[in-house]
Amino acid sequence: MGAYNRIDRISEEVKKELSFVIRDLKDPRLKTNMVSVVNVSVTKDLRFAKAYISVLGDDSAKKGAIDALKGAAGFIRKEIGHRIDLRYTPEFNFVLDDSIEYGSHISEVLKNL
Repeated sequence: MGAYNRIDRISEEVKKELSFVIRDLKDPRLKTNMVSVVNVSVTKDLRFAKAYISVLGDDSAKKGAIDALKGAAGFIRKEIGHRIDLRYTPEFNFVLDDSIEYGSHISEVLKNL
């Protein structure tokens, strides 16, 4: 049970730092006010992290933002390594998450009823 709590804490810390790193990236495909980190899950061995990213905008903006993050994955990994003292810095896999957009759509539908 203790290992899961530790991994959860590490995942939360990585999520927080990843948000800061993304905000500092200078890629024009990343409009930082339109990109947010929804969740990060780090494997038990700390080798890999799956980052769920929400991007507001059309499909091309979403694809551009994910491509930009994948392109900057090495830089992001290095920055996270400097910010968080872990034995291993995880390799990131960025996944598009549209739960925020879906939630806002549901709110609109409920408001219009």
